[in-house]
Amino acid sequence: MGDIRFECRDVRVDPYAASPTLLFRLSITEPDGDAVHAIALRCQIRIEPQARTYAPGEAELLADLFGTPARWGDTVKPLQFANVSLLVPRFTGATDIDLPVPCSYDLDVAAGKYFASLDEGEVPMLLLFSGTVFAKDGEGFTVRQVPWHCEARHAMPVSVWREMIDRYFPGSGWLRLHRDTLRALQRFKSERSLATWDEVVEVLLKEARG
Repeated sequence: MGDIRFECRDVRVDPYAASPTLLFRLSITEPDGDAVHAIALRCQIRIEPQARTYAPGEAELLADLFGTPARWGDTVKPLQFANVSLLVPRFTGATDIDLPVPCSYDLDVAAGKYFASLDEGEVPMLLLFSGTVFAKDGEGFTVRQVPWHCEARHAMPVSVWREMIDRYFPGSGWLRLHRDTLRALQRFKSERSLATWDEVVEVLLKEARG
């Protein structure tokens, strides 16, 4: 039996998930065409921000992550996106399967900040695979590890991320604040008789600029 091979063919939004989730469509191939009983698969997904260019507006927003563009040669490094597991069922030769990846919309998370800073284009991603392969071997079966060098690259359109976020939070985003900060904002909102949190932030920004 040869080494298992992996390819990422597509990324799409899971329309039925309870929280923001992407589905990575994987093609898995056993090159000798042998039967595989199952794979206990693990996948680490990284964003490779150094593999694309950025518009001036995107670069400005990315300063929180990478500093000014003049420093990017030293500061732009791969970002951890997800660690997920999947049990791949029995197949012979090859199979296609969806890898669900729950996503955080928290702007305190590096990947969340990165996605929120992009307007268009694609996000270069690297998928690193590991795990255990249970395969047929004559009248019995073998147990072996997914080779350490198994990986796949995929460029996910930024539009896919936006579609996912808009499905759950149309036209909005989330900020995580300390409880004391939230209470202070509530008092400010009540004192000024402001109707929405957007109005609270708009008034604070206006006063800060003034």
